[in-house]
Amino acid sequence: MGNVKRIRKAYQGPAHPWIRSRIESEREIKREYGLKNKKEIWKMESILRNAASNAKRLIAGRSEQSKLEKEQLLARMRSMGLLTAGAKLEDILDLRIQSILDRRLQTLVYRKGLARSMGQARQFITHEHIQLDGKSITAPAYIVSSEEETTVSFSPHSNLASIEHPERVPITKKSKPRPAPKDDRFRGRGKRT
Repeated sequence: MGNVKRIRKAYQGPAHPWIRSRIESEREIKREYGLKNKKEIWKMESILRNAASNAKRLIAGRSEQSKLEKEQLLARMRSMGLLTAGAKLEDILDLRIQSILDRRLQTLVYRKGLARSMGQARQFITHEHIQLDGKSITAPAYIVSSEEETTVSFSPHSNLASIEHPERVPITKKSKPRPAPKDDRFRGRGKRT
């Protein structure tokens, strides 16, 4: 059973570390969702993997206990916002990593327009500028339930609560990108060795 104070990993990493297709897909997901590292992807995949394995076990079960657990699993997935009201247990097997990453607080802050980028959304959350249902949440990976989704807002104690704050003013005109700096190290000189 182990020591009570021992902290265990809440995720399982990839089975093989050097699979090119997995590395590239994780890199793209990490860039799209503004994640800190791939460990955040693996945690979300573990949540889905556990739900899928429970669903497979419960689909085969015929006892009263399995019926009760089916309803509990479906209710939990509905409250997380991953399933709709009329969903079946088999729909849990169709969930993808993007569906759970869309439920993260960081993603919802960006999609609601409270931040200009995923990175800025992460910064606002960790610096306690965002509140959820009146409580300050500092974890960008917090899975927002469907009931809490409407309560995502700026904290009233934050400077960002003011509409006139420079970070809240939307960008109206697009500026031209800066040209890349020229490399003058070798101009007018002989070759360096």
